[in-house]
Amino acid sequence: MKNTNNSSNTKLILLHPYILKQGNSNRLWLLAIVSFFTVAFLTLIYTRDSTTTTAATAAATAAITTAGFSSNSPSSSSSLPTNVVNTLLHYASRSNDTFKMSFAELKPIADVIRKCSSSSSPCNLLVFGLTHETLLWKALNHNGRTVFIDENRYYAAYYEQLHPEIDAYDVQYTTKTSEIKDLISTARDQIKNECRPVQNLLFSDCKLGLNDLPNHVYEIDWDVIIVDGPRGDWADAPGRIQPIFTAGVLARSKKGGNAKTHVFVHDFRKGLERVCGDEFLCRENLVESSDLLGHYVVEKMEETSYQFCRNNDNNHTVVSNNTSSFS
Repeated sequence: MKNTNNSSNTKLILLHPYILKQGNSNRLWLLAIVSFFTVAFLTLIYTRDSTTTTAATAAATAAITTAGFSSNSPSSSSSLPTNVVNTLLHYASRSNDTFKMSFAELKPIADVIRKCSSSSSPCNLLVFGLTHETLLWKALNHNGRTVFIDENRYYAAYYEQLHPEIDAYDVQYTTKTSEIKDLISTARDQIKNECRPVQNLLFSDCKLGLNDLPNHVYEIDWDVIIVDGPRGDWADAPGRIQPIFTAGVLARSKKGGNAKTHVFVHDFRKGLERVCGDEFLCRENLVESSDLLGHYVVEKMEETSYQFCRNNDNNHTVVSNNTSSFS
């Protein structure tokens, strides 16, 4: 006869009275001892497994909380949101991606997004470039609005189909890295007209500005902007001149919300990104930088402002059409 204890799954063996009558006292003692050690052994295994499971659950919870998904967050539920699951799968399957950001690059961006997401109002995040980190940015800003801009319309459509939670739009870049000297010169000449630091780029003819994005992109007050595209590794590549200029104008043209906008420029070691950052985001606003990442904090301005930087002499870098000569 067997009796199963549901709380511990331990099986106790009870001896039938007929068997007890057949054995002698030594045999009974032997059976008693074997039963005792069996119960003790099974109880030990159950306790160990239970402790291990609890520890693993605690570790997983701590990891999720560290990533910004605390069980106390407004949108949390018994299961992880779809975008969080997609992020975990994405990084598990592509951990050897050559173009991924390092931990040192991800950390400052993630810290700002998490801080922004924990504020009283939802965080608005604009990202130039569909990259290895796309799902991460979306997941970190799970309570806010995240919009991605990419130059490849087919890849943007494919990415949205693959991940329906992603809000991506394509844009046509009209610049070339080899034209940077002329482009910056034109922007300086038109700084009080088409290339003003405070304006609605939707109605602008400034060659450096992007004016073919969806209307709502110009209406949203962006809290964080990440410039991680397009590519600029060759002379005819569009480079990041237009995204950096556009980020500078969007940050200064905010109508409400937080007066400051965090702008991150990736691949900062390249001359073009650093020169354009000095020109339109301003060295005075650079709060931290490394070879690969520049972090600017840009404040909104009045409509009557007609210069990007307070001290142009200290911010402007000597510009050359040869991108390899940038300092």
